[in-house]
Amino acid sequence: MTMPPDHPTRDAGFGVYLHWPFCAAKCPYCDFNSHVRHAPVDEARFLAAFRAEIAHVAARTPGRRVTSVFLGGGTPSLMRPETVAGLIEAVDGAWGILGDAEITLEANPSSVEAGRFAGYKLAGVNRVSLGVQAFDDVSLKKLGRLHDAAEAFAAIRVAQTHFARTSFDLIYARPGQTPAAWRAELTEALARAAEHLSLYQLTIEPGTPFFGLAAAGKLVPPDEESARILYDVTQEVCAGAGLPAYEISNHARPGAESRHNLLYWRYGEYAGIGPGAHGRLVTAEGRIGTVTERAPEAWLARVEGAGHGIAETETLSEADQGDEFLMMGLRLSEGIDPDRYAALKGRPLDRARLDALVADGLVARLASGRIAATPRGAPVLNALVAELAA
Repeated sequence: MTMPPDHPTRDAGFGVYLHWPFCAAKCPYCDFNSHVRHAPVDEARFLAAFRAEIAHVAARTPGRRVTSVFLGGGTPSLMRPETVAGLIEAVDGAWGILGDAEITLEANPSSVEAGRFAGYKLAGVNRVSLGVQAFDDVSLKKLGRLHDAAEAFAAIRVAQTHFARTSFDLIYARPGQTPAAWRAELTEALARAAEHLSLYQLTIEPGTPFFGLAAAGKLVPPDEESARILYDVTQEVCAGAGLPAYEISNHARPGAESRHNLLYWRYGEYAGIGPGAHGRLVTAEGRIGTVTERAPEAWLARVEGAGHGIAETETLSEADQGDEFLMMGLRLSEGIDPDRYAALKGRPLDRARLDALVADGLVARLASGRIAATPRGAPVLNALVAELAA
């Protein structure tokens, strides 16, 4: 197959996302493609299917070298280290993983074991992201988590013992959470975080148990003004601790940013492998979006029958690409290159609209020539994107 023409964001890298869809329990706020199975998962059968889908996608993307791999879910830390090793070996065999590539595995504190983490390191994992979500037992129970705060602290210690690069997630803007309580919790988190934190506001997603509770008035999240105060506390405390926001929900010491997530936000290419995974690839036919079958067993059957589980493939228009680049890139503190936007969209940003947003203090023109959302603009990012994309 011939190589596609060069692409404006080719230098953002090439990533592989591997979706392991199984969890020990479904959290009431979660709308991710995750599934609970009470019988043991046939890891060998799923690994064979992952290998087949990797080979299929690799045939459409020749000549790439992998700059990052992300094992997400679900709960990838429920996999045996041997399965993780098999996945990484398959990616390396299909494309070749660069020697300095970032290879991240998501883990839940309740499934962290020192021996298992040693096995993941031998398998090739060099970065772990822990789904901690809260540091107090009452909140953890309300969030449906299987671990308590003591297990979370222990998991962080184990991860940092085995891996030089670690991160963990927290959810804030929880019902009843005060700025003082969040400041104290975040300060404790920063005392334990070596280099990276992902901090997400609780969102009530349709189809989740939390959505039903909220509709019935049994769960009341903070209003918009209260959530904004908590957001401002987040920015202040993290910046003061040397982990400024490099993306709206992600904070890191300079140089410790998640390379895989930067690839998404810089609109690089990535292969989405596994049940319900999304991908963005540049092919001879143009830039395409792929979506695989969501249900694990249906994905498995599709792969075993057709060699891949891709259920949808969409060729993205110039307008689609420009809008996606804008939406993703403005999440970053580094902002976007307007020339790259014009190359993708087929036209430049509207100068009058941009000038108006700059005058309102919502967007800034940086010395580098890039444009970025300001601290005032970041909380209303969707409105900024809609205005600039019009």
